[in-house]
Amino acid sequence: MQQKNWCVYILECLDGSYYTGITNNIEKRMNAHKSGKGSKYIKAKGFGHLICSRNYKNKSKALKAEYNIKQLSKNEKLNFFN
Repeated sequence: MQQKNWCVYILECLDGSYYTGITNNIEKRMNAHKSGKGSKYIKAKGFGHLICSRNYKNKSKALKAEYNIKQLSKNEKLNFFN
């Protein structure tokens, strides 16, 4: 059985706020966000664009990275990927 890679991503909403999430299919998730079905937050704020993403070997590592990113300030979030 093929193991799926998990991805942590940050996208910018139309109001300039950032949304951080995880997925194992980035294209499908972005399409869900664009259609207003990805999350209540994005539906309310409006989908802007994907800023950055990073792959992880498993869901556990992706969830830990997502949690760590969500603890950061807006400016620090982008530096997390550097």
